[in-house]
Amino acid sequence: MTEFTVGKTVAQSEPQVTVDASSLSPGVHRFKLVVVDDSGNESEPTFLEIVVTDSGRPTAVLDVVNANGQRVEPKIAAGQPVILSGARSSDVAPGRVVEYRFTLVDRA
Repeated sequence: MTEFTVGKTVAQSEPQVTVDASSLSPGVHRFKLVVVDDSGNESEPTFLEIVVTDSGRPTAVLDVVNANGQRVEPKIAAGQPVILSGARSSDVAPGRVVEYRFTLVDRA
């Protein structure tokens, strides 16, 4: 397992890495991946957010879903509608999530 520190890159030849989640605080953590080819060319970065759940407080999770409520890749064509879903948000039982507040914060 690999312990990640904010801002420190873990470079390796293998395509998979096991994250030591014990070092991650509850909440959303954003990971970046850049790949390099055998000519030394770097890809554009791609990002992935993972959610570490809290053992005492509710945990918010935001997804993009289709009209049937199924999660989809968060890629949409310009001008097309997008459905945001907080349905995977959860609270520690017996608690429950009772309100979802969506805000467009900024462009990434």
